[in-house]
Amino acid sequence: MSNSIVTINPFTEKKLKEYTLMTHKEAKDAVVNSNQCFDEWKLVPVSERAKLAKALAKVIEENSDELVELMVEEMGKVKSQGEQEVALCANICKYTADIAEKELANENRDYDGGKAIITYQPIGVILGIQPWNFPLYQVIRYSISNLVAGNTTVMKHASNVFGMAKKIQSLFEQAGFPKYAYQSLLIDGKTASKLISHDGIKGVTFTGSDAIGKQVAENAAKRSKKTVMELGSNDAYIVLDDADIPLAIETCVTGRIVNNGQTCVAAKRFIITEKNYDQFKAGFKKAMMQLKMGDPNAKDTDLGPMARKDLQEKLHEQVTESIAAGATVVCGCEMPDRKGFFYPASILENVTPNMPAYDDELFGPVAALIKAKDNDDAMRIANDSRYGLGGGIFSKDEASATELAVKHFDTGMVNINGFALSQPNLPFGGVKSSGYGREHGGFGLKEFMNIKSVMVAQTK
Repeated sequence: MSNSIVTINPFTEKKLKEYTLMTHKEAKDAVVNSNQCFDEWKLVPVSERAKLAKALAKVIEENSDELVELMVEEMGKVKSQGEQEVALCANICKYTADIAEKELANENRDYDGGKAIITYQPIGVILGIQPWNFPLYQVIRYSISNLVAGNTTVMKHASNVFGMAKKIQSLFEQAGFPKYAYQSLLIDGKTASKLISHDGIKGVTFTGSDAIGKQVAENAAKRSKKTVMELGSNDAYIVLDDADIPLAIETCVTGRIVNNGQTCVAAKRFIITEKNYDQFKAGFKKAMMQLKMGDPNAKDTDLGPMARKDLQEKLHEQVTESIAAGATVVCGCEMPDRKGFFYPASILENVTPNMPAYDDELFGPVAALIKAKDNDDAMRIANDSRYGLGGGIFSKDEASATELAVKHFDTGMVNINGFALSQPNLPFGGVKSSGYGREHGGFGLKEFMNIKSVMVAQTK
């Protein structure tokens, strides 16, 4: 088995760079170094750790051009969306720095017989296993919260974005974080799996498929190690009887093709009531077919290539299986005869249970249209999924839509009359097979903390 990885530009299909994988021993040594760093880092005041988070925000902004170039070259992200990702990461660092002292402050409580202090204490080295689709954001999302909280981090990035992995480590170093506080480990999945059992690893955060995530969680649970899991989804966007159809069409197109369709919280299943189905379908088809597919560096490109050839092939296999099971093609759904790992903006309808387009996550620009009898039926279909990360509702009755979202939509996040990705000040995460745990909004600061009670007895 080769110990090297070659990254490929998904637009040109040309080789970018070759990287040598770390050995298992080198990875274990990195964990040891991270533990030694933790012994001192945990004693640094939260205010000082927060200052370094703000310094990291500045470094990220200063390196924006290079970071975006890496995203475009390594995974085909449309340039303007790469710029948005960089800005989001800088804002996450700033927000985390601003709230950290308040969120992690000791709390005093009385108890029968004395007084107590509730204190949040870091637990040690946190292993991050992260995917390629948001190659900067996925890493900053978990690492900055843990570092500001006083933990240290070692991170296994996806092999097709190893250039970004190396760059991220340099960003932390430029910002002034101690050596070994954050480390990008150029390792494969097998080595990452072995590291979970390392005594020095105290927690694991994973983003990826539910199948692999459940294996990671099981591995960690056997050793009583806490995990945070973000496992993707097939998010449903519901178009109710009283929806603004032009708004719904425009928003759903954006929600389906964002990041070339390769987003865990992308809109994937579109559930439209009978009343509006034909109108929505006609407008949605027209808008999807007008999208320009091409060079991710070009300003007028709407849809770039998929990140890897195997991902392109898997998506087409899911589409083909769905068609064989009875789904029908509205547009697209054919492999383009051109250079680059492209897949066209595509729509399937007559999508029913036991099809990949209904049951699974189609990680690419393929939309599944599902007709519902009425509003109640639409909500039922939306929740008929093993996943529960995000979703959306379109309705002119904002109060009623909000009540549906709060009381009935079985997901971690819901958009109403819009589409938004993660926000620094709002919790991010899902339920069911989409995982557990929350990041952003201050919640990530406390996921891997020892919430300790110190009880001081009252003496006479």
